Amino acid sequence: MNADVSWKGRLSFTGTADSGFTLPLGSSPKVGGDNDGFRPLELMAISLAGCTAMDVISILSKKRQDVKDFQVKVAAERSDQHPKVFTSAVIEYHVAGVDIAESAVTRSIELSADTYCPAQAMLAKIIPLELQYFIYEGENLESAELLKHDTLK
Repeated sequence: MNADVSWKGRLSFTGTADSGFTLPLGSSPKVGGDNDGFRPLELMAISLAGCTAMDVISILSKKRQDVKDFQVKVAAERSDQHPKVFTSAVIEYHVAGVDIAESAVTRSIELSADTYCPAQAMLAKIIPLELQYFIYEGENLESAELLKHDTLK
């Protein structure tokens, strides 16, 4: 896998990788940026959320779960001192649908965490990750009824 970041001026960059897609990278005006793109550490959190989300939704689909809406949220804590690394993170899996089996959700999350998601595997080696799941009955997360909330690890 290859990645390339090209400078556009001040603290603005464009990133690309083997897939050919591009995305803007930027920083806050308080550090000399123009607030015109993702912060690099935001992308690490998005990468973690996206990696495990793709695993979990794929596994839930294979388990024939009737998922109507799905979201993964990552809340990462950072050190107060430079280099301001992640010190811990909570990953929340929000699954809405019809008759979603709790066992299917927990097994899908476990498989992602233990077998499939390289982003999660890498970060788990250096920071504690807490995995929480929320199961809702309904068509979308905004209006569905919360049935179950628990923590895996």
